[in-house]
Amino acid sequence: MSDESLSQNQVESLLKAMESVDEPSSAPSTDSRTVNSPKSKAPGRGKSGSSKMSGLLPQGVRVTAYDFKRPERVGKDQMRAMHSLHETLARNFGAAMSGLLRTMIEVKLLSVDQLTYSEFVFSLDNPSCFSVLKPEPLEGHWILDVAPTLSYAVIDRMLGGDPKPGETIRRPLTEIETRLIRRSVDLFLTQLTHSWENIVELDLTVDRMESNPQLVQIVPPNEVVILIGFEVLLGKNRGMMNLCIPFNTIEGFNSQLSRNGWVGYGKGKPSDQTRQKISTNIDTAPVDVVVTLARSKIRTADLLELAVGDVIATEKESNSPLELAIQDVPKFQAKAGAYKGKKAIRIESIIESKKQAVDEE
Repeated sequence: MSDESLSQNQVESLLKAMESVDEPSSAPSTDSRTVNSPKSKAPGRGKSGSSKMSGLLPQGVRVTAYDFKRPERVGKDQMRAMHSLHETLARNFGAAMSGLLRTMIEVKLLSVDQLTYSEFVFSLDNPSCFSVLKPEPLEGHWILDVAPTLSYAVIDRMLGGDPKPGETIRRPLTEIETRLIRRSVDLFLTQLTHSWENIVELDLTVDRMESNPQLVQIVPPNEVVILIGFEVLLGKNRGMMNLCIPFNTIEGFNSQLSRNGWVGYGKGKPSDQTRQKISTNIDTAPVDVVVTLARSKIRTADLLELAVGDVIATEKESNSPLELAIQDVPKFQAKAGAYKGKKAIRIESIIESKKQAVDEE
């Protein structure tokens, strides 16, 4: 301090700073802006507060940041249920697309995330194959986006070509190409309807198809949406399909989408309608009915010497009941006879299974 002297402004700033605090300040700074700025004190209080809070937390506790401007409206149970729903959808859609294109298609579920609608729109390619879906009876719209790398590869395959990976064509789809890719979109909607049938009976239709995603506004920009990303592998081509579901359209089905509701939904009591449906399917199902007349064992040499008119003796008496099996399972004891000039059998008694006998004992 002997080599350099403070100016009059710096001295006045130091005096004001000493009067504004109750405790003695630390070593004075030569910069008056650092002393007078209230923002410079806030970090000091924040650090001391964070150090006190860290002292209260047990060791090994991991603290994650939470943004109050973007609260997570979708719970973890609902996200797990959405993942299970669309994981099955990916497998079924891959098999259906393989049959449509007559080649091997692999579809993988990459991610299930929640974000705002504006973030989703600005992350897409432009132009793109952007389909606006109407999920009756739900309110609002859903969106299915097919990346250009995938849409042009699918169209090339439909027209008999062998798509090879290359530069993406930067142009909107023509009317003919839109009609071709619509077949894949309809196939996806069919599998999506089957995946959601345990939650709600959907009637999905394509409202319109656009090439510029930024021109479509189905919800406010800050509205939370669920983004389901699928990766589709067609030969050496690789592309993304994104399904965007606004959370406000499915908010009324939180109980079915929750983990407990998801498990309990399949274990509920059967209704009269489901019983009638199962009964109708069982009543019309064909079964094999086989009546065994007798059983016997002979040597292979005797079998080779058999001729027309030979008699094979069995240990079964002629008047003993016959065994009637349904689907190779013995069920009844019967007696052979005739009915209206045709061979027939009459059921005499029921054969008890070993499990029933053990249960009775």
